[in-house]
Amino acid sequence: MLNNKSILITGGTGSFGQAFTRRVLARFPQVKRLVIFSRDELKQYEMAQKFDPSDHPALRYFIGDIRDESRLRRALEGIDIVVHAAALKQVPAAEYNPFECIKTNVIGSQNLIETCLDSGVQRVVALSTDKAAAPINLYGATKLCSDKLFIAANNMKGSRDIRFSAVRYGNVMGSRGSVIPFFLERRSTGSLPITDPKMTRFNISLDEGVDMVLWAIENALGGEIFVPKLPSYRILDVAQAIGPDCAHPVVGIRPGEKVHEEMITTSDSFNTLDLGKYFAILPSDALVLRNTYLAAGATPVPEGFSYNSGDNDDFLGVDDIRVLVTQHVAPDFAA
Repeated sequence: MLNNKSILITGGTGSFGQAFTRRVLARFPQVKRLVIFSRDELKQYEMAQKFDPSDHPALRYFIGDIRDESRLRRALEGIDIVVHAAALKQVPAAEYNPFECIKTNVIGSQNLIETCLDSGVQRVVALSTDKAAAPINLYGATKLCSDKLFIAANNMKGSRDIRFSAVRYGNVMGSRGSVIPFFLERRSTGSLPITDPKMTRFNISLDEGVDMVLWAIENALGGEIFVPKLPSYRILDVAQAIGPDCAHPVVGIRPGEKVHEEMITTSDSFNTLDLGKYFAILPSDALVLRNTYLAAGATPVPEGFSYNSGDNDDFLGVDDIRVLVTQHVAPDFAA
């Protein structure tokens, strides 16, 4: 699928970018080029210590910002596939610096769309977030706007052989800012603060996120927002799994935070299809796309359907969480 292809990943030094890079280099030894596009030269230097270009001649480290359209245009020369992972993601920082978040997540996304259309790129997969579904904070609102831009970009492609799609998933186990590394760091203090005892989250590993993006690169027809079917966990079960002897003081929910993650709203249900392993949210006017999926065996979700971590049918237990922490976050972990 990716052999003899040139790939660029924006925000490539992040958790996802490094996991994606590791998988591509291992699975597709004939990949032509893999370009890590990001704005932080220190993170690129640190990543190059793990993935040395002398050992991986397809690798390129390209400093640039998606706010800079001319730099993007240069980086995209000869690129076939783009994975868009660059974003400002911290909710409090976005609330305090709203237009900076808009410049990266909205204007930067449109810059990428324009330059991909002009550069012969064939596939674009953008990473979305659960916070884009019925957003209650600025970060979520910018990602919803970004999703809309990428989906609408299919209307502008003309005769170009290019497809734009997005993948939407929630909490990534072990990623920066997620609760599990925070609890692992704090458990030695004997106290694991709980924002809300009712809080739940979906759970996906970095490897599963990479699997989904690779699947979308190969299978997307253009115009879909793909949503994975995932298990949920309760925050209290995570605290019990990591620090069973710790106190669990309730400190209150943070501004802009939801009690449950939501990835498909009831309003989306009219345009959502069940593909088996994934859901696909389609544009409301994409009748040809919808019929293509229905002919391939997809089924519409029930009217009024929603998909959130609190109403999920699949929940991880305490023991399940401990196993996953050992597999994906802390191999030496012992409760």
